[in-house]
Amino acid sequence: MRLTFSALIAGLVASPAFAASGAFFSLANTDFIVLMAFILFVGVLFYYKVPTLLGGLLDKRADGIKSELDEAHMLREEAQTLLASYERKQQEVKEQADRIVTAAKAEANEAADQARVDLEKSITRRLAAAEEQIGSAQAAAVKEVRDQAIVIAIAAAKDVIAKKMTAAEGNALIDSAIADVDAKLH
Repeated sequence: MRLTFSALIAGLVASPAFAASGAFFSLANTDFIVLMAFILFVGVLFYYKVPTLLGGLLDKRADGIKSELDEAHMLREEAQTLLASYERKQQEVKEQADRIVTAAKAEANEAADQARVDLEKSITRRLAAAEEQIGSAQAAAVKEVRDQAIVIAIAAAKDVIAKKMTAAEGNALIDSAIADVDAKLH
């Protein structure tokens, strides 16, 4: 404060008003009145501690700006941390999606291979069933032909026997057949 007051007095002494001619310390001199008003104004400012108040307000504003800058730096660091976290998560999701696609392709290939194997087994079973049906139909046809041949042979034998055999020979043949059946059953 002393330094400021000393600088003020030195400024007044070096003032161009002292270089003017005539009585400087008279109330008729406007320069003197202005100087006195200025000194009174500066004195009132110092009396009410306006420079201290202004300095405090400026310091308070500087502190506010500094805290806002610190908060902005913290927010920026937080944003960079979040960005890095999201980039990591995005990379992890991309890797997971790639793994899922790879696994799906592998499963699709396995399913296609299994379908081929199942189709081959099905075709083999159907061929075996068809061959079995053909064999069964063939056996049935052979049996039917044999049965028909037997029926025809019996009818032909009946006609031949009926034409060549007499009643006494027929009765003797019937008795012989009954005796064979009786011997085989007991």
